[in-house]
Amino acid sequence: MLGLGIESTAHTFSCAVIEKKGKKGKILSDIKKIYRPENGEGIHPREASRHHIEYSSSVLSECLQDAKISIKDLDIISYAAGPGLGPCLRVGAVVARSLASFYDIPIYPVNHAIGHIELGKLLTGAKNPLVLLVSGGHTMLLAFSDKQWRVFGETLDITLGQLLDQFGRSIGFASPCGKNIEDLAVTSTNYVSLPYSVKGNDVSFSGLLSATKSIAKKSKKDACYSLQETAFAMIAESVERALSFTGKKELMIVGGVAANKRLSEMLKDVCKRHRSKFFVVPLKFAGDCGSQICWTGILESGVKPSTSLKDTFVTQSWRLDSVKINY
Repeated sequence: MLGLGIESTAHTFSCAVIEKKGKKGKILSDIKKIYRPENGEGIHPREASRHHIEYSSSVLSECLQDAKISIKDLDIISYAAGPGLGPCLRVGAVVARSLASFYDIPIYPVNHAIGHIELGKLLTGAKNPLVLLVSGGHTMLLAFSDKQWRVFGETLDITLGQLLDQFGRSIGFASPCGKNIEDLAVTSTNYVSLPYSVKGNDVSFSGLLSATKSIAKKSKKDACYSLQETAFAMIAESVERALSFTGKKELMIVGGVAANKRLSEMLKDVCKRHRSKFFVVPLKFAGDCGSQICWTGILESGVKPSTSLKDTFVTQSWRLDSVKINY
């Protein structure tokens, strides 16, 4: 089976082709173009959607060329239906609907967050993990039970990705800011005390953000270092408590912030204490990509019929723990 996945939830427009043989999937191509706002600015949904419209045809063409196939070879098309920014989601949906309609190809709307998890399992080999999903749109601790992903902890305000991006923009970086903050953080070892807020398995980052902005006025590198150490320690505490509660022997990190090496270091220590295996999605596929949408669509196609064009949709707020999973 050959599938095409289209991702357009936020700053990334991406297309990917995956071939499924048996229970295994092989990524044949994954092409993306990322909207880059000016330094100090965040994602403007209208401008990001214009970026996606401009690059959609070239990304799709390059994706098919890299995979050495034509559109007519595809068995299914899947697209990110949410959660995400409305104008951006609609671009991907229109591209998917147009292809599905013109070439008469089955179409599947996919939950973007579940896509992160399913691609992570494919690439890491994790079987039954506690999942830490950390990105610009999510900060969640999840475990699978009774055909749904269950939440064992999440952010009470802004996500970890938003924390990094909002702070990064305040000191002049352009979104996404995580890599710039990570690079600056390794140049310091001077920890400045910051608010630490863990409530049960949930975390709160808004107070940490405000306090770190004040520190940055004196030293940006100390602020970056202290922000990472505090935020990641909060996450690590929540992960450790969730591992104890669920009894899981695997931990898998997915989402854009999974690319951060310091976060992985802290969580590896947690896993050692609990004798759990540690998995992190490969750097290339940590951020938003077409592969996460494609693979999830392929999995769904094995257990349910495609969606009729008139019933395809986009939903800006679509929690992954509301989705029934039968594959």
